[in-house]
Amino acid sequence: MWYNKGMFSRRIQQQARHLVTLLLKPLAQLGITPNMLTGIGLLLSILTAIVIAQGFLFAGGLLVLFAGIFDMFDGAMARVRNAATTFGAFFDSTLDRYSESIILLGLLFYALQRPGLQDPLWPAPNEQSWMIVFICVAIVGSMMVSYAKARAEGLGIECRTGLLARPERVIILAIGLLTNTGIWALALLAVFSNVTAVERIVSVWRSTHRHGALQDHALRIATNQHDTSTGNHLPTMVGTNVVREPDVRPVPTSVPPLSGDGHQESSQQHRQTTARSNREHN
Repeated sequence: MWYNKGMFSRRIQQQARHLVTLLLKPLAQLGITPNMLTGIGLLLSILTAIVIAQGFLFAGGLLVLFAGIFDMFDGAMARVRNAATTFGAFFDSTLDRYSESIILLGLLFYALQRPGLQDPLWPAPNEQSWMIVFICVAIVGSMMVSYAKARAEGLGIECRTGLLARPERVIILAIGLLTNTGIWALALLAVFSNVTAVERIVSVWRSTHRHGALQDHALRIATNQHDTSTGNHLPTMVGTNVVREPDVRPVPTSVPPLSGDGHQESSQQHRQTTARSNREHN
């Protein structure tokens, strides 16, 4: 909903929301649903485009403002009826894109029917060609602003930055139509809507880059903690990375016979070995 972003202060938003809620309570009792109001808003935008295409720019400017205010009604009705749904939010956002594009297409039809169009304040010749280009670029920019926000939120990233959200675009276009400076308004929309789309791209890049850096930092901390906990169980290393093994004494695998001859023979061999060892040392 465009009134939730951009120009209006929180206090003005609350007052406008309260006033709209009071106005819509009787309609809610008649069974009017939020989605019905969203559809009526689209029809109102089609009427605005027809009025502009016929050359009634001042009346078109008033209708653009009214359509922008009417955009509050479906959300307010959802609150009054306590009927906010996921599909309702999707339906509202989708028809908002249609509404904005249809109004700009009405301006495009207006420009195509007037090859000799020339605003005294516009410095360049061939104002019709400029106007057509600005309208096409503005349509692309407004779509990319909305798509960048929707795609970021689909990835779980909040994206509300930028110069020209929908409220600013509505007001700029309405002022241009009311003051007969539509070419200037379209030039601003063409340039700054695309600037806004780029701003949102950069904002999402920063968010993902910061998130990736935090993940890498957490992974390094977890790895260091794991190395520290497992390092206490490593074997003791001595010298040049050689593991010190405990001394192992051979265990006899046979039992000497219990006979006397065997015992005497072993004693005699032991005396001979001892004597030989003493000779070697001497």
